[in-house]
Amino acid sequence: MLLDGPRRPLRLTEGPTPAPGPGQILIQVKACGVCRTDLHVADGDLPDPKLPLVLGHEIVGTVAALGTGVSRFQLGDRVGVPWLGWTCGECAYCRAGRENLCDKATFTGYHLDGGYAEFAVANAAFAFPLPEGLGDTETAPLLCAGMIGYRALVATGPAERLGIYGFGAAGHIVAQLARHQGRRVFAFTRPGDAPAKQFALDLGAVWAGDADTDPPEPLDAAIIFAPVGLLVPAALKVVVKGGTVVCAGIHMSDIPPLPYQLLWGERVVRSVANLTRRDGEEFLALAPTIPVRAAVQPFPLADANEALRRLREGELRGAAVLTV
Repeated sequence: MLLDGPRRPLRLTEGPTPAPGPGQILIQVKACGVCRTDLHVADGDLPDPKLPLVLGHEIVGTVAALGTGVSRFQLGDRVGVPWLGWTCGECAYCRAGRENLCDKATFTGYHLDGGYAEFAVANAAFAFPLPEGLGDTETAPLLCAGMIGYRALVATGPAERLGIYGFGAAGHIVAQLARHQGRRVFAFTRPGDAPAKQFALDLGAVWAGDADTDPPEPLDAAIIFAPVGLLVPAALKVVVKGGTVVCAGIHMSDIPPLPYQLLWGERVVRSVANLTRRDGEEFLALAPTIPVRAAVQPFPLADANEALRRLREGELRGAAVLTV
């Protein structure tokens, strides 16, 4: 499914199977999650994508061919490919273990063709071996929604009362992590979205309400997954002094002016950018022990446009996943 330009429908096309270069693997795709970042790329919110482009960075499949120099995988191995596709390994960020901030980084389904296809090529050093025991469609959302959610949760510190703004693919996975850690989850959804509120309560949230309402008690931290800048002052308003508000998306509408009183009291607003391979390794080791169970709605590859539409309109419960 090919993106020819921003705000244009994806186009079903046939092409030659790509060949892996040095250090790369060819993957026969079994499933690929549909992430909000895909929507931001398709809608033109993120600048300068590779065009034409194959979207998709929550790829689950098996190794079909090896490029020269690849030793960490063998033919038939089950692998996952995330958003982070390559980093330089030499800059100050990479040397400090902050490869997620590398200025030369390339990203799957943005600078590199992704997984909305029967086959995909990935850099072997940035792919993850995947354990058996969890289906392909259920595994796919773990590769971005889960990993970014994990990084965002770590950024909140030891917060016991955790607000989650936007209860979609990432939100419902983070809620499971937080509950496992003994935290109390307060879920904020689109106003009037009763099914999303019930979904949150079913996953153990102690309260679920509209994003424009106050929770029944103050929060120690909040994570904002919804790409809505208006939620930043709303979250600051309900976190305690010393609390943290984490903006976990790659794109957000402008944050409106806010009174300094909301920030005062050593409250912190911070973002989460991309992920490191260490994040992925830690999360993939943790997820089976909980166990994390992603709620998925599968779509055939040819229905990728419908999956994106439903994500845009907020009509999904959990995560959409393309099956191949």
